[in-house]
Amino acid sequence: MDIKTATALRRLRLVSGPEAISFLVLLVCSVLKRTTDFNAVPVMGAVHGFLFVLYVLFWADAWNRAKWPLKTAAFYFLMSVLPAGGFFAERRLKREAEDAVIASRARGEGVVQA
Repeated sequence: MDIKTATALRRLRLVSGPEAISFLVLLVCSVLKRTTDFNAVPVMGAVHGFLFVLYVLFWADAWNRAKWPLKTAAFYFLMSVLPAGGFFAERRLKREAEDAVIASRARGEGVVQA
């Protein structure tokens, strides 16, 4: 994995957690708007919208650089539209990055002929 691919995956991983949190907070704000006089939906909607756009941009970049199959790309996109899906995406991206580092080190040491 080259440095640009690793960076693209890292950016996607770093934005997936805050995007998931903002989605859950937006859902809570929506419920509070309808049950109380508290209305933070316009603010949280803007914050979540910004983070979602970042997620989609970083997702497209990671898909392009990592050469994911359609199934993998669809999985990560689906995780962006599910509440708390960003947490699962972040965890899986972290695991993939760790596996890539291990494989890279093994190739560097001549342990694996891949």
